[in-house]
Amino acid sequence: MVAAATAAGELGAWEPDGSDQRGLKHAVLAFLAARPDACERSCEPGHLTASALLLDAAGTHTLLTLHPRVGKWIQLGGHCEPGDGSLVAAALREATEESGIGGLEIDPVPLHVDVHPITCSLGVPTHHLDVRFLVRAPAGAVERISDESDDLRWWPVDALPDDSPTVREMVAAARRRLAGGQRQNSSSP
Repeated sequence: MVAAATAAGELGAWEPDGSDQRGLKHAVLAFLAARPDACERSCEPGHLTASALLLDAAGTHTLLTLHPRVGKWIQLGGHCEPGDGSLVAAALREATEESGIGGLEIDPVPLHVDVHPITCSLGVPTHHLDVRFLVRAPAGAVERISDESDDLRWWPVDALPDDSPTVREMVAAARRRLAGGQRQNSSSP
């Protein structure tokens, strides 16, 4: 399971764009400092989750899932599991499981953070403190729907679903990162 100290190290090394993202980063770091169980779904006040903005090899499309519980097109991701040693590992595992695509490459530097209320698998209202990463699919990748989504679809990054404002924010952050020439340090499963 991802240790709170490991998650804090991953998040602490990130320099986010904008005051909103900086504020969320510091709020999540404070939560991690207060809750050693912050990465476990049993942490009822809230818990960290890990997500992936999965772009195709060209960077022109993102793979979104029609989430059965949320009912919207969102990025791939989910809860940290016992075998995950880091948030990066959790995001990469979730992206691979939910997309059915092998050979994904992940930038280990967080891309975006979001905190949102949800009733997840605990069955009680809680919060997801979602740390999101940029993931790239290999050329010619073909997705496969898993049990965790109602549908998967490649969306043009310039024509995203109307009900996905945080996906738009992630795409904008990814574009800034990629345009800035920041080298993507990648790892694959």
